[in-house]
Parts: sequence; structure tokens; C-alpha cells
Amino acid sequence: MKTMMHSSPEVFPRRILLAVCGLSPQILTETLYALAIAGEPKFTPTEIHLLTTREGAHRARLTLLHPDTGKFHQLRRDYSLPECSFDAESIHVVMDRDGNELDDIRTPQENERLADHITQVVRQFTVDPEAALHVSIAGGRKTMGYYAGYALSLFGRQQDRLSHVLVTPDYEGNPDFFYPTPQSQIIYTRDKRPLDTTQAEVVLAEIPFIRLREDIPGRLLNGQAGFSETIDFARRANETPVLGIDRAARELTVNGIAVPLQPSLFAFYLWVVTRSVLNEKPLPKPEADRNSRYEYAAEFQGFYEDVVGDWRDTEKTDEAMKDGMKPRFFEEKISRINGTLDSELGGRLARSFRIYNRGKRGSSDYGIDLNPSQIHIV
Repeated sequence: MKTMMHSSPEVFPRRILLAVCGLSPQILTETLYALAIAGEPKFTPTEIHLLTTREGAHRARLTLLHPDTGKFHQLRRDYSLPECSFDAESIHVVMDRDGNELDDIRTPQENERLADHITQVVRQFTVDPEAALHVSIAGGRKTMGYYAGYALSLFGRQQDRLSHVLVTPDYEGNPDFFYPTPQSQIIYTRDKRPLDTTQAEVVLAEIPFIRLREDIPGRLLNGQAGFSETIDFARRANETPVLGIDRAARELTVNGIAVPLQPSLFAFYLWVVTRSVLNEKPLPKPEADRNSRYEYAAEFQGFYEDVVGDWRDTEKTDEAMKDGMKPRFFEEKISRINGTLDSELGGRLARSFRIYNRGKRGSSDYGIDLNPSQIHIV
């Protein structure tokens, strides 16, 4: 769809504002004002989510969502903003492993839970291709902002954004200030100096971030892995590529990560690696040359029988090879292996281990992008 190909957040049908917050719920209305009123182009959320602690949630419910005095409702009325989904169910409280809401984030265990919670929330919102996610790290402890920013770096797409809000110093942190109002309202500083809320300035500071989504395997993008496991996969993409092949265990490992392959795919990959890299023999696609088709079939069957270890399990492959290895068989095996590598490893880490055409224009020569010193076969 058109919106899926576009990177401008404001054109997406689902526009999500996610803010981390401690004991100052006004960061949400300040951010909303900066995005939907003062911003250009304007980003008007269709839904808002707040991630906070137990006390932060209590304050947000009373100051933002109270039916009579809630500042979120007042902001919408003051500036005639359209309907936006934000209620008590949109306030997410970080919990410990026993399901108890946390009052603060202090211990290593609490920080781990915070990181995993933020990771899950950001992952969930970035699954939808029709959604644009804006993450505000203006509130809460520094670790909350760090984890939110890092989670968006891991999962963020071109349409997603990260920001902080800057507020005029006299108004910043004032418990009575929530956003610049269109009509004059007087609030007071701690030393009883009066301030007019119409005179406040709230500026959105967008924060550039590196998008590492390609480094994350598909199963983690759509699964339930925690922050540490996701970070570990992203880190391994920066390591020197090392391929391990255990023939007896039928196990393939990439930078220490096991990649499950069916026996026929494992044998095919082992054959390609052995022939094209270790033995340095060309491996063009088996097309019109019947000799190469029978040569490929004989080589592959030898690897397959060695991997399977039981002749009864080779009958299906023997049947497929009776007229030699056909181009369709060759292409289908490469496609399935590369798809598995991408899903298990993420695009960036998988790149060095995919089977691809290394030949010059007009010719084919298939193999992987490693040298023999990077391959360990036992």
C-alpha cells in the first residue's frame, strides 16, 4: 500500500505516540502540543501510550485523564484536536517478575524488567506496517529514556521518530504547567513569581538514531525475546563472520548461533561450501549442460547420504536426481537456505553466509562470501 512505501510519519493511518514518564505527566501534553500544534509538518497521534511506574500512572490518571480537570482533554478542547485513543488502559506500568507494579527503577533486576518491557512495547508497535511510531524520551529516569531510544534503534523503521521536548526554563518542571494555552492562565513558580502560560515555548528536539532493524532476525522481530537477547544478536552482526559445520550432529552455526536446517538443505549447503570455497571449483547453475547436471547430482547425493546415514531416507532425493540436478531443484534449495538464514540471523549477519551468484555479468558461479580460514567443518 502507498503508506507502507512512504517514510513521512504524518501520512500513516495509524500514528502512535509512546512516551516514557516518571513523576511528571505533563511531558505527555508538552510533547503532544509540540507534535500536533507547534510542529511542522504536524503529527497528530491517533493513539497515545504512556510507559511509567505505579506512582507515575497514578499521577497521569488524575492530572491527564480526569473527566473534569484532565489536562489531556483540556488540550484537545483548546486546540480542537481530533479524537485520539488515550485512556487508563493506555498507561502501561512496569512490573517485576512476580507481576507487581514497580514504584521506581533502581536495582539491576528492575532495570532488566524495564528494558524487557520497553522492548516488547516498541516491538509490538513496529510490527504494523500501517503505523508510524513517535517515541518521546523527555520523562522518567535516564535509564527509561536510554532503553526507549535503544529499543527504537533496534526495531525502528523509516517512518518512526525519536524526540525530546525543550521547555522555556521558567516553566520547565513546574507542576502546574502542562502546555502553552491559547488563553491567558497564571501559574506560579516556587518563589511565587507569576507566569503566563501563553508565553511559554515548547520545542520538539528530534533525535537522529541508527536503525538496526535489518540486524534483527525475523523470529525476534515478531517474537518475545528480551532486550539483552536482541542486543546480543545485533552485536554479533559486527563480529568477523565464522561458519561452523558439524557433519555428525547435522548442525550449522554462524558466529556461535545455531541455524536449524532440514537434512537435505544441510547437505546441499555443505556441498556448496565444500565445492565452491574449500575446493575452489566453479559452481554455475545446472542448465543445458547435462554433464554438469549429473556431476552435481552425484556429488550432492554423496553428501546427502553421508548426512542422513540411512539409505532408506534417500529414496526421495534419488528420484529427484535420476535425470541429474535440475535448475529448479538447485534454485529452490538456495532460496530455502537463504530464507532460513535471513529469518534466523537477520539480514546483515546472514549476508556473508547466503549462497549467491558470484559470477561476472552474463555468467554464474554460486558460493558464499567467506574464505576457507573462516569455515570450520568437523
